[in-house]
Amino acid sequence: MFNLLQRIGKALMTPIAVLPVAALLLRLGFGDIFDGEVALIMKSAGEAVFSNLDLLFGIGIAYGLAKNNDGAAALSGAIGVLIAKAVYLSIDKDVNMGVFVGIIIGVLAGTLYNRYHNIKLPEFLGFFGGKRFVPIITAISAVGVGVLAGYFWHFAQSGIDAFSNAIIGLEEVGTFIYGTLNRLLIPLGLHHILNSVFWFQLGEYTYLKDGAEVVANGDLHRFFAGDKTAGTYMSGFYVVMMFGLPAMAYAIYLNTPKDSRKKVGAILAGVAFTSFLTGITEPLEFLFLFAAPLLFLLHALLTGLALAIAQLLDIHAGFGFSAGFIDYVINYKLATNPLLILPLGALFALIYFVSAYYTIKIFKLKIFGEETETKSREQDSEAEAFISALGGKDNIVDTDACITRLRMSVKDSIMLTDADFTALGAKGVIRPNTTSIQIVLGTKAESVAEAIKESLKH
Repeated sequence: MFNLLQRIGKALMTPIAVLPVAALLLRLGFGDIFDGEVALIMKSAGEAVFSNLDLLFGIGIAYGLAKNNDGAAALSGAIGVLIAKAVYLSIDKDVNMGVFVGIIIGVLAGTLYNRYHNIKLPEFLGFFGGKRFVPIITAISAVGVGVLAGYFWHFAQSGIDAFSNAIIGLEEVGTFIYGTLNRLLIPLGLHHILNSVFWFQLGEYTYLKDGAEVVANGDLHRFFAGDKTAGTYMSGFYVVMMFGLPAMAYAIYLNTPKDSRKKVGAILAGVAFTSFLTGITEPLEFLFLFAAPLLFLLHALLTGLALAIAQLLDIHAGFGFSAGFIDYVINYKLATNPLLILPLGALFALIYFVSAYYTIKIFKLKIFGEETETKSREQDSEAEAFISALGGKDNIVDTDACITRLRMSVKDSIMLTDADFTALGAKGVIRPNTTSIQIVLGTKAESVAEAIKESLKH
C-alpha cells in the first residue's frame, strides 16, 4: 500500500505539470493585460484545463502508473473517466466527485494495464488482445465505478464535507496542521496526495461561465476562478520558499567549516535560488533532511506557522505551479494583500535564520560531512555511472522518476551504498523497502531516468 501511494503521488505530477500554463492563460485572460477577444481566448483556453481536471487526472495517473508509461493506459484513463461520469450523473445528477473520479479511474486504468497489456485471447478475438484489451476492460470497470458512485458517493461526499468543514472550522490551527504535514510527508513522497485534497477538492465556489453556473472545487481551482476567499492553503508557502528556506541555507553556510565554505556555498546558493525563483524546494530540503532531521522538523513547524499567520493576515495568494517569485509576480493582481508577503517573508527569513543557526550550533548538527573518498569510475556516460551504483543491470527491475527523484525498483537495495550516489550529485537517498530506492537529484532526475532506460536497452 505504501509503494502504491508513493506511485500515485508521483503519477499526480503528470497532470499537475500542465497547471502552470493553464494558470498563466487564465491570468492573461482577466482583462487587465489583454482586452476584448484576445482576453476571451486566453481565459477560455485556461478554463478548458481547470474545467476538466478530473479527465486530466484520469489520463495522467493512468499514464504514470503504467509500465513504460504507455499511451494505451492514458487512453483507457480518459475513456474510464468519461464513462464513469456519464453513469453516475444518469443515476444522480447531484453527484460531484471532482478530481476523485480521475484519481480512482487513473489508478484502476494503470493497474489494469499492468495486468492485462500482454493478454492473449482466442484467435478469433486476437485483434482485441494485448494493449487493445485494456480500454475495453477499463470501460467495463468504469461502468461499475459509475454505478457505485451514483448510489453511494453521497456518503463519501458527506465525509469529505465533514473533513473540509472541520479543517476550515479550525481556522489558523487547521492551516498550521496542513502546512506542517505538507512538509513532513515530503520524505515519503506522499505530500502530493495531501495537496490533491486541499488544492483540488476542499471547498466550492460557484461562478458563471457562458451564462451557466459552474462549480470550482479546491483552493487552487477556486483561486483562479475568482474566489477571493481562496488561497488559504497556498499563500504561506511564498513566505517559506522565497524567504525562509534561503535564509536557512545561509545559516547552514555559516555553520560550515571555513575550508569547505567555497564548495558548500556554491551548492547552497544554487538550491536556495531555485527555491526563491521557482518554489522547487526538494533539492535544498534533502541536503539536510537526513543529515539533520531535527532541522527538517523545525522547517516543517515553521511552514505550518507561516501558513497560519498568512491566513491570520487575510493574505490570499495562489499559484499555478509553486510559490516562487515567478508565480508571485504573475498572480500578484489576482491576490488579496500580496504586498504583506514581503514584510512577513522578511520576518520569517529572520526567524528561519536565527532558529536554524542556533539549532545547528547547540545540537552540533553536521550538514556537510568530510569528503568521502570513492573509487573513480571510468564510465562512458552518467547513465552508466548510475547503473553501476545501482548494482548493475541485473539488479535493476524498473526505472522511474518524478520532478526531483529517481525512483528505482531493484532486486536488492541493501547492497547499494549512499556514498556512490552522493558522488554522482545526489542530495539524498531514501529506501522505502529492500526492493526500492529513491535518489534525490533535483530537476535533472527525469532526464537521468530516460538515459538509464535507454542504456538498459543495449
